[in-house]
Amino acid sequence: MGAIISDDSRRLLLVRRGRPPGEGLWSVPGGRVEPGESDAEAVVREVAEETGLTVSVGPLAGTVDRPGPGGVVYEIRDYLAEVVGGVLVPGDDAADARWFDLGELPRLPLVSGLLDALTGWGVIGPPPGSTATG
Repeated sequence: MGAIISDDSRRLLLVRRGRPPGEGLWSVPGGRVEPGESDAEAVVREVAEETGLTVSVGPLAGTVDRPGPGGVVYEIRDYLAEVVGGVLVPGDDAADARWFDLGELPRLPLVSGLLDALTGWGVIGPPPGSTATG
């Protein structure tokens, strides 16, 4: 489960993973849903742990399946969320947390499939130079 968080300048909040899987790569904040926890509760908890920010959870943006160790497949549900408090500071397993302009995303070392998922869900537009037509 993850959180797609934009600010008033349409920048996207990303965290650089401090531990495997994806150590050193940028991703949306998120993590595991604990037993007895709803997705929304997990989003609020994970965002606070990784970024120091408090969020209000919105609708589901999309779902992807990602391979894990030992042949396990994780279903990852990403939700739109809005910052309602806190101060941005990386924490927990995040090595860094920053706001990025959407145009910067294609040049960042992102976790596999993130840019395609965000584009496919309509969260961001097609990458510059794309031949996508309406």
